[in-house]
Amino acid sequence: MVKIAVLKETVAGETRVAASPETVKKYIALGASVSVESGAGLLASVSDAEYEAIGASVGASPAVLKDADIILGVQGPNPKVLKGFAPGAWLVAGLDPFGQRARVDEYAKAGVEALAMEFMPRITRAQSMDILSSQSNLAGYKAVIEAASAYGRAFPMMMTAAGTVSAAKAFIMGVGVAGLQAIATARRLGAQVSATDVRSATKEQIESLGAKAIFVENVAGIEGEGAGGYATEMSDEYKAAQSELVSSHIAKQDIVITTALIPGRPAPRLISDAQIASMKPGSVIFDLAVAQGGNVEGSKPDEVVVKHGVKIIGYANTPAHLAADTSALFSRNLYNFLSAFWDKEAGKPVLPDDDEITAAIRLTKDGKVVNERLLA
Repeated sequence: MVKIAVLKETVAGETRVAASPETVKKYIALGASVSVESGAGLLASVSDAEYEAIGASVGASPAVLKDADIILGVQGPNPKVLKGFAPGAWLVAGLDPFGQRARVDEYAKAGVEALAMEFMPRITRAQSMDILSSQSNLAGYKAVIEAASAYGRAFPMMMTAAGTVSAAKAFIMGVGVAGLQAIATARRLGAQVSATDVRSATKEQIESLGAKAIFVENVAGIEGEGAGGYATEMSDEYKAAQSELVSSHIAKQDIVITTALIPGRPAPRLISDAQIASMKPGSVIFDLAVAQGGNVEGSKPDEVVVKHGVKIIGYANTPAHLAADTSALFSRNLYNFLSAFWDKEAGKPVLPDDDEITAAIRLTKDGKVVNERLLA
């Protein structure tokens, strides 16, 4: 019987857990045994007793890892704690391969087969396995809620006997999964919403959600979309045109949400100090990319920075601020991945070497780093 180990997260500020009671029950139904480290789910509102009630064993890390065939995590564990697992065990988690490159080498030396879930290819059959999308969705929602809380005024227009309160103006920069959810959330709260992106294909998506699309029109031939639907680095000509457009628009905004990330690279700078200075005092900017260097000049993780009367906020780990829901979705992503490759005869998941998903997410195998993106 294959053994699945669920580790308690040790990174500061990480509140999520890699397996929910729902997915643990499903793993057991597949024929696996599940062992959960004591306290792993507490910060995500899941008690040890809930895991035990559905058939999982709960214990200390050494017992949980002993003879484990599959190790589940939200973030990559310290290689030093990975002891006693079965030879060739899988480590399935968000492993930050570019940011933690040396740690990947340690995983190879430890003998685990490290599978980076954030490298999941953006193809149709992998959509339900995509941790970046599931976590970004809730992060986009949370960004607007936090901005609304920090904003000293109401979001919707209100008509009262004492007069009319104008609706807040919200500008979303970057229209991926997080940006689209931010648009929808700001609209539901009653704001006047506009949005922009370097990818021209997102214009229709913005408008379909009832927001105004703000796009550079005078620079032709630049689509801004790279492999997998991610934004790419833009030309200097486009950057200049985009900066001019944003500068004129941002001065009129009350709320700005920035979401732009390029995989494997520092977050692109979208808002300069001069642009912040053009905004009205009391305005709020939420930088969803602050942990990767930030889209906003002067933003700092987990700090409220006030510049020119504008509040700039952003969390180092936004999904961790909605731990119960983000854990539920993250857990389903991992289950959907493992169950899709489950071999009933073998009683465990099997990854074909020639599979597109295997090639994308496998970082290490047989003591070596094998991922082409890391070896390039």
